[in-house]
Formats: sequence, structure tokens, C-alpha cells
Amino acid sequence: MAKGEGYTDRLLTESEVRDLMDEVLASVELTGRRVLILIPDGTRSGPTHLFFRLCHELLWDRVSALDYLIALGTHQPMAQEAILRHLEITSDEMGGRYAGVRVFNHQWENPEILRTVGTIPASDIEELSRGLLSEPLPVTLNRMIFDYDLLIICGPVFPHEIVGISGGNKYFFPGISGAEVINFTHWLGALITSSEIIGTKDTPVRAVIDRAASFIEVPKLCFCWVVEEGGLAGLYGGTPEEAWSQAADLSASVHTVYVDRSYHQVLSIVPKIYDDLWTAAKGMYKVEPIVADGGEVIIYAPHIKEVSYTHGHVLDEIGYHVRDYFVKQWKGFKHHPWGVLAHSTQFRGAGTYEDGVEKPRIQVTLATGIPREQCERLRLGYRDPSSIDPTQWANRENEGVLLVPRAGETLYRRGKPRED
Repeated sequence: MAKGEGYTDRLLTESEVRDLMDEVLASVELTGRRVLILIPDGTRSGPTHLFFRLCHELLWDRVSALDYLIALGTHQPMAQEAILRHLEITSDEMGGRYAGVRVFNHQWENPEILRTVGTIPASDIEELSRGLLSEPLPVTLNRMIFDYDLLIICGPVFPHEIVGISGGNKYFFPGISGAEVINFTHWLGALITSSEIIGTKDTPVRAVIDRAASFIEVPKLCFCWVVEEGGLAGLYGGTPEEAWSQAADLSASVHTVYVDRSYHQVLSIVPKIYDDLWTAAKGMYKVEPIVADGGEVIIYAPHIKEVSYTHGHVLDEIGYHVRDYFVKQWKGFKHHPWGVLAHSTQFRGAGTYEDGVEKPRIQVTLATGIPREQCERLRLGYRDPSSIDPTQWANRENEGVLLVPRAGETLYRRGKPRED
């Protein structure tokens, strides 16, 4: 059982966070060990800077190496300036107080930094995926983890469109893995559909990720945070599986809003931590369950001018479509990266494809810096962001209109919270 504290009515103090981390770290041998800490990039909110500082205070004088690896998945590498902002330190502090600490970006496309640690057989994949897929899965990830004696995952837990609830071993896969696992797990999640899997704790994708993590023989420790209102509603430390499980239960409570109706129009205001549509798509995923048939989600993000810094060229070619558009024409699309296909269908949302006619359940419209012509080419709606005054969208729930002021992390559902 992981050690931790979690609340729905208050935030943890820094003293509580430090004491809990100290207690968990006291349970492992650290003297002279080389430690690598996996952290999120700037698209995940939460006090990464606090954990960076506390890990240094608690570990630096005991270990022989203390380094960090940013679990980017396929996101853009963070420049040095962005890393310093993320950790809330200056370049002078990095060269002074934190001299000797190294921070690395994961490089998912560079085969020279990857190692294959095993293969999940097709028969196991069929069982883990509940019959949706059946093929062997090579498990590759960043080989630098094998230069260390202890791996510590340190990151937030939120409802997630691919795995159900993020965090835990997801920092290995897809966080620091190769393309095979990234593409496979994303497509598996897409087959299930975002609206079905998001916010669900035990999913086929989680089962595959946990099985892949079992190939990692380096000792692992995990601190899972539950972020709320800029602070921490909860913190759990222990094995990746145990810490994540407890954090996921709390996340399901504090990161889910239940409503008693559907809305025909939702304005999702996307914060600047998401700087391309690939990451801003969370503004769609988290509200799709409460949009009425024939309704519309508007992604309001004037600051976004790129579809995807990494995968934009593929999305320009395939566009955005419902799942069955790809499934029923699989021969024509299976050669594309499955992770990109997954993003396409999950952002487009549920719908049908019959007799060559695609019918999305809802309309997805961009009010961003992406021009009309490109939106139309991608099969998405367009709206000039200057035509929208977000203040005019507030308090209109009775009209079937919902304003989501900071979209991307809170999941919206119909109904009432489940009583356990």
C-alpha cells in the first residue's frame, strides 16, 4: 500500500508534502545511488518546481547522481529557457545551487537512445486488449534509465483520453518510450473511443502499459500528485502501481464535474500551457460526454497557430475523422502512425461512417490562429476568434450553452457521482 494523503476539501501544505516524501524515501536505500527522476513537460500543470526543489533537499547529500528526464512522449523538446521556467529557477541557480544536476529531454524518434527490453506476445495482447488487437508488441524505451540505480516518477494524475486516468507507469509508456508502444497504446485507446475510456480507472490501455513496465528491472518509486486549484489535493508515494491507484481514486473525485443536462454548445477556453492543437485537443476530450447530438464544441485559443509541431504534416494529409472512417478503410490508412490516427479520431469525436458517408456526432470548431482554409482541409469548423467575447458566454447554462474557462484537465460527465 502506498503512503499518502488526499482531500476533497483542502490542499496539502508544503510541510505535509515534504514530510510525506521524506517518509517514502526513507523506505529505500539511497546512499551512493544514482537516481533519475521522470518529470512532466510544460503541458501538465502542477508544482513541478516544488518537487524539483524538495527532491534536491532530500536527496542531493545522499546520492551520487541526481538527474531528470522529461517524459515528453512525442511532444516537442523543451528549450533550456523553458526548462528553467518550468522548474522556476534561474540560470544562475542552475549553475550554482543545482550545479551537477542534469535535465534531459526524451527523444522518441532517435533509435540510438532506445533499448528493446522485451516483447509482449500476441496472445497476451489479445487478452490485455480484451480482443481488440492481437499482435506482438516490442517494448522500447529510453536506454539511459539503465545507467541509474533508482527511477522515481514524479508527476500529476488526471482523467485521460487514451489510458483512462494518467500518471504512474504512463511516465514510461509513452513518456520515455519508442514509437511502437506509443502508436499501439494510442490506437488501442482510439478503438475504445475517448468518450468511453476517459476517466475510467481500469482499462485495456492501462493493462498494456503496466505489462510493458514489468520488463523494467531497475527499481522504481513513484510520487503521484493530484493537482487542484494550483496546489495539491493529494500526494501518494510508493510503487508506480500502488501510488497511481490511490491517486486515481482521488482524481476521479476532484477532477470530474457532473452535470444534469447536455449542452448544444460548449466554449472551451484553452490555456497557454497548450501551444498546438495536438495538446489543446484536451479541450474537446474533456467535454465531449456532455455535448448533445448535433451540438458543437468550440476550441477558443487565439494563441495557437500550429496543428502539431511534431505530427502536423501527417494530419494535413489525413485530416480529422471519426473512428470508423479509418477502421472501415484500414488498408488505406494503416501505414500512417497509429498514434496520429488516434489523435485524429479522438479529437473529431464519436460518429459513423456508412456507405462512404461520414457523420460525426458533434461539430468541432476552431477559434484559433489556424486559418480557415487549413481548418476546412482538416475537416474542422472555423470561427474567427476575434468574433468571440468569452464574457458573453458565461451563465448561459439554461440556454444549453456552457463556458469552460480553463479547459483540458477537468472532465465533464452527465449524471451524478458514483457512490462507492
